[in-house]
Amino acid sequence: MQLIEQTKQLLIECDASKDRFFQQRELDATPQFFEEVKPHADKIQLLLNDWKHNALEWIKENNPKYIHQSQINNVVDAMNQFVVQSFYKETSKKRFIQSVQSVHYTLTFFLRYLMEDSDYAQ
Repeated sequence: MQLIEQTKQLLIECDASKDRFFQQRELDATPQFFEEVKPHADKIQLLLNDWKHNALEWIKENNPKYIHQSQINNVVDAMNQFVVQSFYKETSKKRFIQSVQSVHYTLTFFLRYLMEDSDYAQ
């Protein structure tokens, strides 16, 4: 159950990162790295590390057909990057959006697998 909640939190962060990105561009703001960016990125990184550990354990136990360890690693790497990038208006819009969409897709797909696993969803 914890893995489902963590996955949902990461999906929420994807949307929050996208919203933050557009807000920073609109406000033409420059964030304070140590006051805003780093604390938020550290919090998300802790969540990602815990999620990664749990997700890899779930994959090892359940051996799903279309979810692989490399996808979990890619989600963690991409999210660590775009969470920080979301604070900066200089970030490439196209690449940022594609990265968020890719992670969102993988997390949604993974969540669907978790929800279908009746033993795990209870």
